Amino acid sequence: MVPAPVQRILIVGGGTAGWMAAAVLSHILGGAVRIDLVESETIGTVGVGEATIPPIRLFNQLLGLDEDQFIRETQATFKLGIVFQDWLRHGHGYIHPFGVFGAPLGVTAFHQYWLRLRQAGLAGEIDDYSITATAARAGRFSRPDDGAGSAPHRMTYAFHFDAGLYARFLRKQAEARGVVRHEGRIGDVVLRDDGFIRAVTLEDGRELAADFFIDCSGFRGLLIEGALKTGYEDWTHWLPADRAVAMPCARVADPVPYTQSTALAAGWRWRIPLQHRTGNGYVYCSPFISDDEAVATLRASLDAPATGEPNFLRFTTGRRRKAWNKNCLSLGLASGFLEPLESTSIHLIQSGLSKLLLSFPDTGFAQADIDNYNRLMQTEFERVRDFIILHYHATERDDSPLWRQVRAMSLPDSLTEKIDLFRSRGRIFRVEDELFQEASWVAVMLGQGLTPLRPDPLTETATLEQIQRRLEEIRLSIRQTVERMPTHEAFINRHCKAV
Repeated sequence: MVPAPVQRILIVGGGTAGWMAAAVLSHILGGAVRIDLVESETIGTVGVGEATIPPIRLFNQLLGLDEDQFIRETQATFKLGIVFQDWLRHGHGYIHPFGVFGAPLGVTAFHQYWLRLRQAGLAGEIDDYSITATAARAGRFSRPDDGAGSAPHRMTYAFHFDAGLYARFLRKQAEARGVVRHEGRIGDVVLRDDGFIRAVTLEDGRELAADFFIDCSGFRGLLIEGALKTGYEDWTHWLPADRAVAMPCARVADPVPYTQSTALAAGWRWRIPLQHRTGNGYVYCSPFISDDEAVATLRASLDAPATGEPNFLRFTTGRRRKAWNKNCLSLGLASGFLEPLESTSIHLIQSGLSKLLLSFPDTGFAQADIDNYNRLMQTEFERVRDFIILHYHATERDDSPLWRQVRAMSLPDSLTEKIDLFRSRGRIFRVEDELFQEASWVAVMLGQGLTPLRPDPLTETATLEQIQRRLEEIRLSIRQTVERMPTHEAFINRHCKAV
């Protein structure tokens, strides 16, 4: 018998993950599938992130969202990268910019030619050859179609936004396409004889049945873990932070077009500028600092008086052993957690949804499709994990127990291989279309003090004079382009200022 199509989907949990799922599935499936979402106003949402990475633009474009309207409704600003302060050592800073470095010079990567020139003492800082790094440092911004395309490479950007407002914005889109929201708390999960989920029962007795369930219930994982006992892979031996406290404050200056991450004795502090306020937080390791001390440290760092009470978050870094189990797929915090050091929380939701669309099931729920989805998500989580571990491990700091611990810890084999290849010849090899591009690995490895012994031998096909001349052309082109850009604040005021 041919399995029937999925006719009803139930999303358990709202927030960013739930409404992203509702928005994209209602857009793609149209009216062919009924989509319900159940959430409770009495359960607060974590708000998985206020900073994003460039693929969020593809998600918004898929939904047909007007970018300026989206920015106004979410109090958003533009983001060109992340500035890391004190990660390598006290007083040292670098930027991980979006986009690429330089422009093609030959068959090898641009940074290899830069390394050769740098080795000869003839190159500027690597940031000089990134339009996003240069613009971020200058506090300027322009979309590619507004002039930045004249540089040898184009501007790549993401956003800072209010996650709660983004969920509300997507909810309007989803409900306009027929998604039905149910208010209530889950009381029970009803399983079929074969172990698949048949329905959820709300505390008031209502029963919501579906063919396919999407668990966006946060860390609790009411379906994927509570009902299906899927299991969790703990990564705290590599990423020991287990707490975060967030505290907004008033905006006191024009917003900068980058996220700020500052390493502290027991973790790191974020600063995210929005149009109406500044988001602040401290990700920390509870064995090395108390909650009260963390709040005091965060409060002392604020640029302005706090506009809200401390919001605490407890977590275990890792991932669900299966993101998709039987007829239940988990997204967001229900699928796992990686600290927001590289702003990947929302992206992992987006990635989970895009992979679901490539393997959308019928009611037969082919195990081969489920296994492939789980393998792809496992690889994605592990590669993001490795990138975050790199920031901690490649450091000169030994001024606190945390930094001594992460400097000495053993690494995943996949990260060790990447570090060894880069230290040898500056080479970056990526697998299975992993998230972070070559330029991202280069920026962070150089920023964290990893220096290749020598550049790729193929750079010898050009003379130092040829390389120097081309790099100087690129540097000047970038500088001149950035000088013509409006300030970040002026661009927002002109195109997308929130009311």
